[in-house]
Amino acid sequence: MINEKPSLHNHPVKVSNRNRKGMEQALIIINAEVSDQGKLLSASPVTERMVTALQKGVSTYSPKVELDMTSVGSLWSRTGKKVGRTNQPLYCPLTIQLPEYFDFPAKRIYQACREIAGRRRWVESNLGFKTSVGDSWLGHLWLPIILTKDQTLFGNIIGEGAIPNCYEQSLDFPSSKRKPLYKLATDLLDSLSAIPSVYLLQFSLYSNEIVFDRLWPFPAAPALASLYGSNIDLYSCHWLCLSEQAIPGVDEVTTMSIS
Repeated sequence: MINEKPSLHNHPVKVSNRNRKGMEQALIIINAEVSDQGKLLSASPVTERMVTALQKGVSTYSPKVELDMTSVGSLWSRTGKKVGRTNQPLYCPLTIQLPEYFDFPAKRIYQACREIAGRRRWVESNLGFKTSVGDSWLGHLWLPIILTKDQTLFGNIIGEGAIPNCYEQSLDFPSSKRKPLYKLATDLLDSLSAIPSVYLLQFSLYSNEIVFDRLWPFPAAPALASLYGSNIDLYSCHWLCLSEQAIPGVDEVTTMSIS
């Protein structure tokens, strides 16, 4: 649930209520088996829930958009030829494992987020935060960052639940650590010239110190925590960011109540 003040850009919010001009198709990309008809054939329960949540967001806020789904392996041929598409859709990858030959607007950002060691070195060198080392100090907390084309909103922090792939939102987090955490997120997105999307900043809190782990350029599995008891979930927010639509409930730079 988002319950914090927007940050990053100190100017009035003017978010378009229209879909991106000319955008009539959307393509969800997953690292799982998909039929020629765009149906899931083999995917983990977590992936299925992520896909369903994003599909619901698209149908709710852009009911006229033609939505399709494909696997990573079916995106392009090795020669770069498109597979069965005449118009370029709005790409919605729900995986960071994308092939090098696949070109799309967020390619550079996805590649940067895959370079985990590089991001950690940059954060440590330029921002002075401690970072995870290899598989040590792996992040167990996630900060949702809702980046629209005009402002940035921070969601309530997500943590791991008692069982695998179970996540909880609205955790008790030290208020004194929010400002430096938001500054970390802001500077990191600025360094990547990030485009509108929902990002998850994965981190840990050890001895009351923030330890940066990695950045996800889409609502990864922990965002599933936002599906419960919410006004609007992070997958719907993701679609609204990608399609440059307004986030419901946001008129000016004020507090929000978004789950």
